Parts: sequence; structure tokens; C-alpha cells
Amino acid sequence: MQKLFFILFIFLITTDFFNVNAQSFFVPLYPHGQVPNYLDIGETEVSDSTNIVRIRNVQVPDIEVYLPSKRNSTGKAVIICPGGGYRILAYDWEGSDVAKMFNAKGITAIVLKYRLPSSATNIVPHLTPLMDAQRAIRLVRHHARKWNIDPTKVGIMGFSAGGHLASTLSTHFDYGNTESIDPIESQSCRPDFSILMYPVISADPEIWHQGSFLNLLGEDPVGELLNYYSNEKQVTPDTPPAILIHSSDDTAVPVQNSIRYYEALLKNDITAEMHIYPYGGHGYGLAIGQGHLSTWPQRVVEWLNFLDEK
Repeated sequence: MQKLFFILFIFLITTDFFNVNAQSFFVPLYPHGQVPNYLDIGETEVSDSTNIVRIRNVQVPDIEVYLPSKRNSTGKAVIICPGGGYRILAYDWEGSDVAKMFNAKGITAIVLKYRLPSSATNIVPHLTPLMDAQRAIRLVRHHARKWNIDPTKVGIMGFSAGGHLASTLSTHFDYGNTESIDPIESQSCRPDFSILMYPVISADPEIWHQGSFLNLLGEDPVGELLNYYSNEKQVTPDTPPAILIHSSDDTAVPVQNSIRYYEALLKNDITAEMHIYPYGGHGYGLAIGQGHLSTWPQRVVEWLNFLDEK
């Protein structure tokens, strides 16, 4: 039965089953019944839309794809990881609203609904978010031609804890398994660039966001895991270029998180840009109505254009 579901899944994702002319459409990350590191205990996904859409207990991870018109398409794609402290996903505030902004600039935007380590369905909780992010970028590259995407211009973006996930993918990737029977798994999961918005980066207790790391690693994380997920320590010359956006008055995730990652990139001769705003605090999304802070999307699009010049 699982083999039948896998064949059906491959058929659906390699045909025009999904209406790519729609404003947005959803694609599951995995074949039905084959979600890795998952134990079905009857838990259900919960969504609250009181003022923004907050999702927790994700059971079926997927991507929501926003395609610009073919005429406007730049060939670039950004996978967006909403934040929420690894406990919830601020799905529209730091996801779909941002995707629509990128679409207006001719950039394909993909919102990742990733599983959260706080869910009881995880077998090894800390592995799940990275698994889903790796799978998402493979899936986008698999569909690149059909979605008018240049497979060498697929990046990752994340806000807060989603920024930690984006920087984790940027420092913990592989180039695909060419021996896999699943053509998606043969794709590289290395991002071509990363956009890190007030990101959680470091597990150093002096600057960490304690809640994110406890949700990811549990109440008593061991030093080895803290080091593994302290992403400023994992930067290598193969880490992709990054732009970082942060505010100096962020009391939730200190700006030193972005500074340390930026310094690690420079140390490894990696293209990097950083914008530190004097105000904004934490979790401002698009920062609409917040004066100078609201210009950050323009800075990001300019930086993406700059990468084309290199």
C-alpha cells in the first residue's frame, strides 16, 4: 500500500495536477503515510486566527506556492520559514503576507509549513524542522522548470526561530542522494542564498533566545546539540551568502545573534550584508506603518539583484 501511495505522489507532483495558474496552491512535502520521524498518535493541527494566523501541532507539512506571472518572473524563488519560537508558526504575519510582497517583485515565494518539535508526534523532536526545510528546497528544485524557477536561484528565508531554521539549513545541508528511488531526494538542499530576519542564531546563553532552544532541544539540552545548532559556529566556505535584518532594540533576540553570524560569514569570505535598524524591537513582520523600518523589503530585493551582478 505504501508503494502505491508513493507512486501516486510522484505522479501528482510531476504532472499538472496542481493548478499553477491559481493565486497560490499547496504541495505536500512527503507521500501520504511516509512522513519521516513521525508517530501518528491522533494529534490534530490547531489554527488560531484571532489577529494573525497561528498554527501549532503541524501534522502534514507542506509548502504553499505563490507564482508571479510568467512575464514578470525573475527566476528567483524564496522559501519562507515563519517564526514562532519553535512552538507555533506565525503563518501569515511572517509567511503568506511576505510571499505576496515577493510576488509583486517577480519572485516565486513558497511558505513552508514545517513540523514543530513541541508536537508529541515527533520521534526525535529536534530533527524534524530541518528535515522539512531540506525536503522543501529539494521539492522546489524538482519543480523548477514547471514553476519558471532557476534552480541555481533558490534561497531560504526565516523570521526569528524561522531564521534559526533558515540558518540551520544554510549550515547543515547536502547535495542530494543520487541513488535514491525518489527523484526529489536526488536534489541538493543547499540554499543559494539566505534572508535572515531578526534571527535566532546562537545557543550562547548570553545572547540566546532561551525559549526557542528549549522548544527545539528540550529542557536540559546537551552541549553537543547546543554547539550543533549554534549556527555561527557551523559556517564554512560553502555556506551560502546572506542578508541579515535586525533591530538594535530587540530584547527578545539580541542583535548580537545577527552580528555573530555576519562576522562568521566574513571570516569565511562569504558575501554578506547586514542592516541594523535603531528601532523595531522583535517580530515586526513587514513593519507596515513603521517608518524607515518598513523599507527592509526594498533592501532585500536590492540585495537579491546585487547577487545577479556577481
